[in-house]
Formats: sequence, structure tokens, C-alpha cells
Amino acid sequence: MSVNFEPLPFEPGYRRVASAIAARILDRTLRHGEPLPSELELAAQFAVNRSTIREALRELESADLVARRRGTKRMVVARPATDQVAGRMRHALTLNDVTVREVWAMLEVLEPPAAEAAARDRTPAALGKIKVAVDGYRTRNSSAQDVVDGVGGFFRAVAEATGNRVLPLMQEPLLQLLEAALRVVIDEAPPARSRIAGAQAKILAAIEAGDAATARLWMVRHVRDFRRGFELCRIDLDTPVPPPSPP
Repeated sequence: MSVNFEPLPFEPGYRRVASAIAARILDRTLRHGEPLPSELELAAQFAVNRSTIREALRELESADLVARRRGTKRMVVARPATDQVAGRMRHALTLNDVTVREVWAMLEVLEPPAAEAAARDRTPAALGKIKVAVDGYRTRNSSAQDVVDGVGGFFRAVAEATGNRVLPLMQEPLLQLLEAALRVVIDEAPPARSRIAGAQAKILAAIEAGDAATARLWMVRHVRDFRRGFELCRIDLDTPVPPPSPP
């Protein structure tokens, strides 16, 4: 019986080094903040040139797995921040032409259970952040951008109040795309500001009272209202979400 094997793909040495170091980081042999050996030490351990180590470290740095300690060339193990993870995911969603409808539908999946969990698990500090988010932009002179920022801040504060660290990582890229779409709606649909403020006040009151069922109910209404705003502005829900503005 004849067996045919495919040629193994070529992988540069620096990538094999990067993969080996990444494996030690991801299995937590190397912990957050722990310094890596020097380039010379790594070159000796891997039996490669220092140039190969430098390329490997650049790749790990671009993946946010290592970072340069301030004031030194020494690399330490890093932990990607939420906005770094979200940025990569947001780019992927944008390049895949994710639509307004798809973003809205995923928020409908994530946000009502988040409000319910926040009502059960909120701490005084987390509740205070939701209050700040609700009250922070409610003035007659608030710009459309202030309102958009307020909406994002509210959703983020509710997610933080759940105490579940996975939720903000899943939520953030969607919120950044929602914010991009909302900029179009806020000024085109005059009732949007008051409806957003009213729904958020109801959700805050329910979370503060520990009323999980009511918090979920009002969050369902709040998220569904965004779709109504898009429709009032005659935004085709099946069009791709506009990319977020550059920082």
C-alpha cells in the first residue's frame, strides 16, 4: 500500500522561536510582568542568531504578548488590554463587511443578560460607574458625539458590573461599531436622545434595586430601540457598518 505525504510548510526560524516563547506564555509558565531572558541568553538557549531572536520578539510584541519595560531594552510578559483585543476584532469585523443588523442582533444577545447579571452582582463601585455614565452627557448642549460616547460608556459600565471579564472582551468591538453607526442616527432622529436617556434611567433604577428581571426587560427595549432609530433614519440594516473614526 502506497502512502503519500504532503511537504511540510516552511516556517522561518524566528517564527518557530516566537511560537515556542508564546507557548510558555499561554500555558502560564511565564507570567504577566515576568522578564524574559536577554537576547543573548535566548540566542544561546535556542541556538540561533540574535537577529532571529529580535525578529521573534518583534512578532510577540506586535501580538501584545510581550512589551518593552520602560527605560530598558528588556522585554517582559504582557497581557493584551481590552482595547487591543477589540481593535483587532473590530478590524476583522469591518473587513468582513459586518452589517448594522448583525451588530444590533449580537447586542440583543449580549446586553439583556448583562443587565440581568449586573442587577444581581453589582458592587457599590460598579453601580457608581453606571450612574456616572447615565448622568455624564445629559445636557441640552450635548453634541452627537457626547451622546454616542455616553451610550458606549453605559454599556461598558453595565458589563463591568457583572464581574465577568469575558463580557467586555466580547462586547468592545461591537460597541465600537455601534458607536460608528449611532453618529448618523443621533442628529437625524430627534427623539433618540430622550428615549436613550429614559431607557438608561429605567435600567439603572432596576440594577440599583437588584431587580434582575426588570433590568433585563428594559435592556431588551433599549437595544430594540436602536433598530427603530436606524429605520426612522432610513438606514438599510443590511449595509456594512461604517468604520470607527481613527483616534
